[in-house]
Amino acid sequence: MSRDVTPPSQDRRFERALVLVGIVVLAFNLRPAAVSVGPILDELSAGLGMRGWETSLLTSLPVLSFATVGALAPRIARLAGVHRATLLALLLVTGGLLARAHVGSPAAFLVLSFLALAGMAVANVLLPSLVKLHFPDQVGLLTAVYSTGLAIGLTSASVLTVPFSDRGSGPLDWRHGLVVWAFTAAVAAVPWIALVRHDRKAERTTSPITTSAVGRTRIGLLMALAFGLQSLQAYSIFGWLAQVFRDAGYSAHDAGLLLGVTTAISIPLSFVIPAQTARVKDQRVLLTAIMVFYPIGYLGLITADDHVPWLWAATLGIGTCTFPFILTLIGLRARTPAGTAALSGFTQSVGYLIAVAGPFGVGALHDATNGWTVPLLVLLGLAVPQYLVGLLIARPAYVEDELA
Repeated sequence: MSRDVTPPSQDRRFERALVLVGIVVLAFNLRPAAVSVGPILDELSAGLGMRGWETSLLTSLPVLSFATVGALAPRIARLAGVHRATLLALLLVTGGLLARAHVGSPAAFLVLSFLALAGMAVANVLLPSLVKLHFPDQVGLLTAVYSTGLAIGLTSASVLTVPFSDRGSGPLDWRHGLVVWAFTAAVAAVPWIALVRHDRKAERTTSPITTSAVGRTRIGLLMALAFGLQSLQAYSIFGWLAQVFRDAGYSAHDAGLLLGVTTAISIPLSFVIPAQTARVKDQRVLLTAIMVFYPIGYLGLITADDHVPWLWAATLGIGTCTFPFILTLIGLRARTPAGTAALSGFTQSVGYLIAVAGPFGVGALHDATNGWTVPLLVLLGLAVPQYLVGLLIARPAYVEDELA
């Protein structure tokens, strides 16, 4: 990163350990703001008096914020320093989550949710470059570590939001269930307070790689398309799967647990997949092994949602593990931290812009057809282009080479 001064080779052991802890706790807090609303969506919408389009917009806000704010992350890091930018991101997450649990209007809730998700967007983009900066020879291992942190945070929010809500003053007090994630984000900011000193003596690079430059490369465009199709699937699942089960007759608790199965299955896989992605010669085989589970899960939900629901939840969870696969490729398709940050920024901002159509479109299709069969069939069909583009990005390439 252009504003960071202490190269990884000069990091003291304690500082490297602090960076590692900071990366893990940061990763843990990059999903609860997005997925905690799913299990309590009915109660939240009723409590705030949300209309149908506002509820659909709420499920689309994660990808919308990632698309609009994520592109700014490399520039913010160049101006302020990558560690200061990360701390700022966590403070936005904390403030947005804390404030939104105390408002009474849909508009205020949506705006504050967007603020929290904007912090997530910045940190999401910076994570791969932080790994490349501090652990350049261990990209696969460190991506596995923080992908696992992401998966644990995702699962915790999916499974624990309803129990936390039950501890409130009334039945399913959704405000109580949401506010707890503000406190975990505040704790995650602590290591980054100590790490901002890395940015004090800034050194600018003579020719920083920009996200717009990455957009003119083949690998940049393909990575963005692959990431977008993957995120479309994942955030449609995270936003609506609990509601699919609730409409099938399951309680809020059971639907939350089933969403937890989807996210929990990614915990061990998020540790294994990045290391394997960095190690194997033919990444197409690994991609195929992951994506074959999408049709199993979708067809199971369509034909037998009231039988072995945990199986369909688990298979969809395996399919969403294309996320750590692509995250690892971001680090492997660039030679430098600056290249990684620019590729990450372009990939995620454009990718999430594509993904906006997922959660919002699923909600619109459900309202139009009064059922889940059509939305699930559309998601199943979109797995095909996702797989084909994934085969293309599995071929070795470096963004710096295509910029030369």
